[in-house]
Amino acid sequence: MGWLAAGEGYEVSLVEGRVTARSTAGRSAGRQLKTLPKAVREHPEVDRLRRFAEWLDRHAAGCVAQVDAWMVSSLPVPTGLVARVWPDEAWQTALRDLAVVGDDPDEVGFLRDATPSGELRLVNLDGETVRISPATVTLPHPVLLPDLEDLREFAAELGVVQRVDQIHRATWHRPEGLAATAHEVSDFAGGSFPSRFRLAARASALGYRVSGGYATCRVRDAGRTTEAAVWIGEPYWDGDSETGSLVWRDLDGRALALPEVGPVAWSEGMRMAAALHAGRTVEEGRSA
Repeated sequence: MGWLAAGEGYEVSLVEGRVTARSTAGRSAGRQLKTLPKAVREHPEVDRLRRFAEWLDRHAAGCVAQVDAWMVSSLPVPTGLVARVWPDEAWQTALRDLAVVGDDPDEVGFLRDATPSGELRLVNLDGETVRISPATVTLPHPVLLPDLEDLREFAAELGVVQRVDQIHRATWHRPEGLAATAHEVSDFAGGSFPSRFRLAARASALGYRVSGGYATCRVRDAGRTTEAAVWIGEPYWDGDSETGSLVWRDLDGRALALPEVGPVAWSEGMRMAAALHAGRTVEEGRSA
């Protein structure tokens, strides 16, 4: 953005998200300063730029959160919407290089550009740039991508860096032959924390909702909304706490039998349980 006058002898601007000043007089005229001079720190233009920078940060985080929600639930996104928000740098950063699927579910490509007319430009697995303009596209959850390993190898060759964790997202596949009477997974149960507060704080920091005694995440999987939940302890308990078993339930609170859990809900639930368990207290020494 441009430079704004901020008192006598200085101009200020946002440079890489930080309020920066430069001198307009003397030998150093036009030179960008390493720190804000005391004379301009409280200037109204500096305050406005700081608030604008904070808004930009919130906007960027909101774009990433929205695109992540589209991806996790594999929701159809209007192509026209993608084209409309593409000029916005925050939206473009969140969307660029995501694996995208149009009308043909077997044709996957990395999103590289969107035109005002609603045409999307992708790089496919053959390294070719293709143009698609379907009514909607999906940003598939990685557990639904049959060629995930090929995509990961090709992404490494292209130097793809995704702002939204998609193709390198940790995934779990539901095992075959689960008993129809089974309702919970205990693979990541028993992770010890010094307090329930620490465990709840970890869940919140990872972006999960804490409700009652559970850390939860909701996923729209094959048209149905499912909630994965891990027990983290009574809300007002102030002693040691442990991660409990992982369960899934529908919006009415009914516990789902494990064979009923969809592939995305399974993967995201296991991802949450594993992430919580990873923050446990690990003892050192012979008794570890």
